[in-house]
Amino acid sequence: MRSEKSHLVNYIGGLLTGSDYIYFVSYQGLQVKQFSQLRNQLAGLGAECHVLKNTLIRKAAELSSLEALAKSELTDSTAVICGKGDPSAVAKAVIEFGKTNEALAAKGGYFEGALLSVADFDAIASLPPKEVLQAQLLGVLQAPSRNLVSLLNAKAASILNVLNAYKEKLDN
Repeated sequence: MRSEKSHLVNYIGGLLTGSDYIYFVSYQGLQVKQFSQLRNQLAGLGAECHVLKNTLIRKAAELSSLEALAKSELTDSTAVICGKGDPSAVAKAVIEFGKTNEALAAKGGYFEGALLSVADFDAIASLPPKEVLQAQLLGVLQAPSRNLVSLLNAKAASILNVLNAYKEKLDN
């Protein structure tokens, strides 16, 4: 392999291994101005968008020990969207951008050692933001203790009500 290609493959490997999520999109027919708008939106979310050759992506995945990605069947023009942080927000941005620019379509992705289908990509996009999921989890974890306190409080309150009723009866 020529030195330029080996440097490029190493760079792509660094992108793939250093990212929390990797999405593949088809961009054929998208104008340069529209592609720049997409890149700017993604940069605001902490993601990068690169147009890369499918063979170089597979070679970089193979050298980076990402077996599932190395065996993937990427075809046609492929843009790689990768980054750190909330994968749901980036997937939502891609879908929203695709609604106004039909030339952009999700092909799938790679997340935590597994290949993602287009359906998986759509499922990730439908998830609420990370902060909302954390708040929901916290609510679920607090529910048993909150229920226990409510139950104990209800028992104490019912005993107190019986004592107050008895006191009122004696006062009358």
